[in-house]
Order: sequence, then structure tokens, then C-alpha cells
Amino acid sequence: MTPRAGVRANARQRDARTGSRLFLGLLWLLFGLPLPVLALWAAAPGWAWPDLWPAALGGRTAAFVLANRQSIAGALASSTLYSLAVVAVTLCACLAPARLLAFGRFRGRGALEGLLLAPALLPAMGCALGLYGTLVRLGLADTPAGVVLVLSVVSYPYMLRALASGFETVGQEYGRCAANLGAGPWTRLVVVELPLLLPAAVAGGSVVFLVAFSDYFLVQLVGGGVVPSFTGYLFPVLQSPDRGLAAMLSLVFLLVPVALFVLAEGLVLAVYRRRGM
Repeated sequence: MTPRAGVRANARQRDARTGSRLFLGLLWLLFGLPLPVLALWAAAPGWAWPDLWPAALGGRTAAFVLANRQSIAGALASSTLYSLAVVAVTLCACLAPARLLAFGRFRGRGALEGLLLAPALLPAMGCALGLYGTLVRLGLADTPAGVVLVLSVVSYPYMLRALASGFETVGQEYGRCAANLGAGPWTRLVVVELPLLLPAAVAGGSVVFLVAFSDYFLVQLVGGGVVPSFTGYLFPVLQSPDRGLAAMLSLVFLLVPVALFVLAEGLVLAVYRRRGM
């Protein structure tokens, strides 16, 4: 490489780094700016236009959360548990179809993919109403199992698409090498393919978890008000005129997804370091 070509390559790298930093800074601004506003609303329930800054700060909303911590923690725990169950169900249900969509070459593949991804395009309430009669006959209405089943049907296309992309990225060579060494299908899946699919599974699971954790109407419809959820606790407050309390509960709502995403990223890095990847 000539000195002039090297200078141009270094300049392009600097421009690329600068563009990446600007883009990340814009993302931080867009997604991080609402948090201080929510915190101000939570600390100053009387803050309203045309005041540019709250006239007074207080701890009324924090005191409410502390006073009702048991019910809030119970609703958060219930939402977290059934959302994690939805992630597990969709992961298990999507492995085989995702492999087929990634590696299969057959007539009607596009129609099959469209059919499998249909719940992401159709109204979720329509799918739930169509399944509700079956759930009643099976005795799963107003139960956590029914909630998990309906949320899995509605959200599995996100996991399916993520795993299919993961299979396409990983390829079939690792599985073939393991088969040539005598590994069976189960061993290839658990020991070879799943660790390589971990980033795709985490990406799909994050979207599925958010869809399940933030859902209100399906949980209330199928759960019948019996299955506790944090959205069932939050939505009536959002419809009330108490913006300060709504802001505080919204901040509490953000704690679980953010904590789980940080934990998932740490687990993925730990697994890859342990395997020397």
C-alpha cells in the first residue's frame, strides 16, 4: 500500500468512527432524554406549562411506591415470570421451523414463512379472541398457562425471525463437522448450535420479553383479571390525572427490562469467554 493510499484509508476509518459516535450519541439522546423528564414529573407532580422548571420538588410518589411495595413487587414478579415463560416457549417452538426456513429449499417456502409470520401482521386482539374459545374449552382461561400460551402465539414470529437469521449466519458446517465426529442430533443442537445461536436467541428473546411484559389487553382478556400483571397496575394510573405517580410507576416499569438485558449481555459474554470464543 502506498503512503497516500494509507492516509486515505486512515481518513476513512476516522470518518467511520466519527459517524458511529455521532449516531450512538443521537440514539442516547433520543432514548435517554425521556428519563430525566419522567424523573422530574415523578418528583414534581405539579409541574405544568408554562413553567420551564418545577416550582417545588417532593417525595409523594416515592412514598406511595414504598407504601405499596408488596403489591407492586408482586405484580412485577408475576409479569416477569410469565414473560420469561413466553420466551422459553417461543424458543423451544421456533428452533425447528427456524432451521427449516434458514436451510430448506422447497416449493412453497415463501408461503410457509408468510403463514408462520402472520401473527406479527394480524391484530393481536383478533388472534386472542380466536383462541379464547379454545382456551375456555381446555380450562386454560383465567390462568397463567393461558396467558403464556396466547402471548407465545402472538410474539413467536419475532423469535422465529431472529433464530432463522442466526441459523443463516452460523451455517451448517459446524453441525456437519459434529455429525462426522459421531454427535447425534440432540448433541449437535445443545453442544454445538445453541451456543452459536446465543446472540440470535438473546435478540429474539429480548423482543419477545418486551412484547409480553408490556402487554395489557391480552393479559386482561385471557387472564380475566385473575393473573396479576404490572401493566394492569400501571394502565389505570396512566389514565388518571396524576402524572407524577404515572411517571414514577413508569420508571419502576423500566427497571426489570433494563436489569434483565444487562444480565443477559453479561451471561452471553461469560459463556463466550469460558468457551474461548
